[in-house]
Amino acid sequence: GSNLWMAEVLESFDAIVTNAANSYRLQEECDVLSLSLAKTSCKIELLEFKAVMLASLRSLLPKTWNSDCEVAWTWLWENVERMLKANWGKPAVHQKALRRLYMSLDERQLACFRTGIYTTFFIKCSQ
Repeated sequence: GSNLWMAEVLESFDAIVTNAANSYRLQEECDVLSLSLAKTSCKIELLEFKAVMLASLRSLLPKTWNSDCEVAWTWLWENVERMLKANWGKPAVHQKALRRLYMSLDERQLACFRTGIYTTFFIKCSQ
């Protein structure tokens, strides 16, 4: 229960690490993770994940782990943490605003809105 959020971070961690060199993609991964974390009702302590991550890496890589590894992984996590904290509380606010927008549209406007979203989505996916 109380560490449900940690499972969400672990689920996203591969994509975060894979995209660490691409700041735009890293930001996207953190944005998606922040949406997942917003759905959990437990207290999120990002420092706990950092401690577990570093301890696990030290344990898994005892022969190759050194201070450079420590600095690099700490840098990555501190950047992820900064991006996540920048979104803290925003998903709930955005959800309320989107709900108000959708409720104000009639069926014709909703259909036009959906068509625009899908068209944009499929154009971007094909690139």
